[in-house]
Amino acid sequence: MNNLSQSSGRITNYRWVICAMLFFATTINYLDRQVLSLTWDEFIKPEFHWNESHYGTITSVFSIVYAICMLFAGRFVEWMGTKKGFLWSIGVWSVGACLHAVCGTVTESYVGLHNAAELAAATGDVAVLIATFSMWSFLAARCILALGEAGNFPAAIKATAEYFPKKDRAYATSIFNSGASIGALFAPLSIPPLAKYFGWEMAFIIIGVLGFIWMGFWVFLYNKPEKCKHVNCAELEYIEQDKHETSVDAASGEKEAKVPFLKCFTYKQTWAFAAGKFMTDGVWWFFLFWTPSYLSTQFGIKTSEGLGMALIFTLYAIVTGLSILGGKLPTIFINRSGQNPYAARMKAMLIFAFFPLCVLLAQPLGMEFAEMGKNAAWIPVLLISIGCAAHQAWSANLFSTIGDMFPKGAIATITGIGGMAGGVGSMILQKSAGNLFVFASGTTMVDGKEVEMTQNLLEQGALFVRPAMEFMSFSGKPAGYFVIFCICAVAYLIGWVIMKTLVPRYKLIEI
Repeated sequence: MNNLSQSSGRITNYRWVICAMLFFATTINYLDRQVLSLTWDEFIKPEFHWNESHYGTITSVFSIVYAICMLFAGRFVEWMGTKKGFLWSIGVWSVGACLHAVCGTVTESYVGLHNAAELAAATGDVAVLIATFSMWSFLAARCILALGEAGNFPAAIKATAEYFPKKDRAYATSIFNSGASIGALFAPLSIPPLAKYFGWEMAFIIIGVLGFIWMGFWVFLYNKPEKCKHVNCAELEYIEQDKHETSVDAASGEKEAKVPFLKCFTYKQTWAFAAGKFMTDGVWWFFLFWTPSYLSTQFGIKTSEGLGMALIFTLYAIVTGLSILGGKLPTIFINRSGQNPYAARMKAMLIFAFFPLCVLLAQPLGMEFAEMGKNAAWIPVLLISIGCAAHQAWSANLFSTIGDMFPKGAIATITGIGGMAGGVGSMILQKSAGNLFVFASGTTMVDGKEVEMTQNLLEQGALFVRPAMEFMSFSGKPAGYFVIFCICAVAYLIGWVIMKTLVPRYKLIEI
């Protein structure tokens, strides 16, 4: 018997409290993820002698470990339950976030140096050793972060399915998923100043501790709706309004019918969701991980400066606002035309798939305004923000397609499988981007060592080895960025076509 004695006629709204908790968890998730991207270029890179290839390796390994863990995280959440599964997830990733802070100390101890200044002043083979060992140190911490973060979305999507009817899930998902944008929004306002005034190590620790605070609230606030004392009968009836549908849950007579893990791979719906994630997750992660470096490389803007913080803040402020509205669009289609949830979501996702095409203009317009002597960085940032907002709206609806067609007992598992596909796609894009940017720069030989080519080195008479890459009137790293932007622009349309081909119309899973 549940604790619903307070069943007055007025419906409670406790489901939105749970949605708020999911929002804050996702916000913390992306704050932890952003610390490295906002500190590596200005603070960590000089200390450990990194280049784009080192950073690309770290981001790509994070992506593939995240992908592998996602495959099992969903099943873990199904096994542990939403409450305990979420606690384990955020606890592990918070530990991983804090462990980044000791990478410098571990590197100093290994190479026999005493402080950051000595690390930065090292040359020759010692510098190579520092770069390599520090990269592996960060990879270790990054893998623990990925292990924990893999549980966030399976647990959040499962909680959403428990607390919201199908017609509201995309909107609720868009709200908690906007935590990714909010995390990215506040990251440039908090992380670079922390790194600048207290050291990059403290930035990892302070942001990492937020997860432990969230855990304290989750312990007392979450319970399943039928057992929650804050949910009355009217709200429970609203939450469970889809029970009349013939589904696995209803047919089996169980509250959460379990789908065998391997059997999940036999459904086209699983592959459709995985294809949507594979094609598009890497785009979001690319802009999340590389935009600060892009601003520094292309326009000489540091994220610890006022202009850098303003650009990143503006980017994710636009993303936050537009992405929440995107989650509401399928509900409008359902209410006006009576379409089933899947058809309404696919229609909305097709609309969102066209918006990233504007990213194709980011480089050309940015370079044109730069030649005119204007604040050129604002143009690509505004265009990228539209593409990122479209991604978040797309992502909210993509996640909601799982609850449309799968029983509640399989939602976390399918989310994990799709997350794995997204992580693999991201790994490929991040590593390719890092290597491409190094290749696009060209190289010279200085004192027998291959280094990144710069105009100063050429003017000093350094031995020319390989020219900078040329692509569509762009040269060097700008050419590399334009190649990646082209890939990002068309990924959503390709993903939508694959999904629609695999699952052309709404169909509930039947076991």
